Amino acid sequence: MMLVLCGSAMKKRTAILISGRGSNMQSLVAAMGDPEFPAEPAVVISNRPEALGLSWADEQGIATVAIDHRQYANRMAFEARLHQAILDHGAELVCLAGFMRLLTGGFVDRWRDRLMNIHPSLLPAFPGLDTHQRALDAGALIVGCSVHFVRTEMDSGPILAQAAVAVLPGDTAETLAARVLEAEHQIYPLALRLVASGAVRIENETAIFDGPVEVPLPLVVPSLGRTR
Repeated sequence: MMLVLCGSAMKKRTAILISGRGSNMQSLVAAMGDPEFPAEPAVVISNRPEALGLSWADEQGIATVAIDHRQYANRMAFEARLHQAILDHGAELVCLAGFMRLLTGGFVDRWRDRLMNIHPSLLPAFPGLDTHQRALDAGALIVGCSVHFVRTEMDSGPILAQAAVAVLPGDTAETLAARVLEAEHQIYPLALRLVASGAVRIENETAIFDGPVEVPLPLVVPSLGRTR
C-alpha cells in the first residue's frame, strides 16, 4: 500500500517505548531522519534499564528514560510515571516497539488513537505470543505483521498497516520471524507517517485513509499457474 500524503508544517513529537534492542525503534528513527517525514523522535523509554536500545538511542542524540517497572508497587504507579515521562518530553504520539508490558485501560484510554503497536501476525489472526510457531502448526501459507492503534484487549484495535509474508518450505519459527521482522521495519514507519500526517482517521473502530491509495496485486501462495 502506498499513499500520497500532504506535507505537515509541524512534526509530531513521538515517544518510542522498548524493552530490548529496539530494531523497530531503529527503523522508526531512520525514517524520521527524512526532513519531509511528519514526525520526530521525542524520547525513547524502556521499562528495562539494561535494554540495548537505550544505548543506541543515546548515541543518536535522542533523549532516553529508563523506568524499571520492578521498582513500582503496581501497574498504575508504573504507568503514572511512564505517562509523565512522555508528557515531559512533549510527545504527542507513542509507538510501542517491542515494549513487553501489558498496559492498563487507564493508560490506553489516555492515549487513545495516539498509541500504536506492531504485532508479528496478520491480525486478527494469531494474537498474543509464539505467533510464528502457531502459524506453522496451523499450516498457514501466508503470515505477516500488523500495525494497529492500541485498545485494552491484547493485540486489538484499528489496523493501520499490514504486510504479507509467504511461508517457505522448511521454514522454522526463527527463519519465518526474521523475514516478518524485515516487513515490520517497512510498515511501522508507514503507519507512523499516516498518523502523524493526519492521513488516517478512525470511524467505528476502522481506519479510514484520506487521499489516493495504490493497492498492489495480491500475494498468492502457491503462485498462480504453478503445476506439479
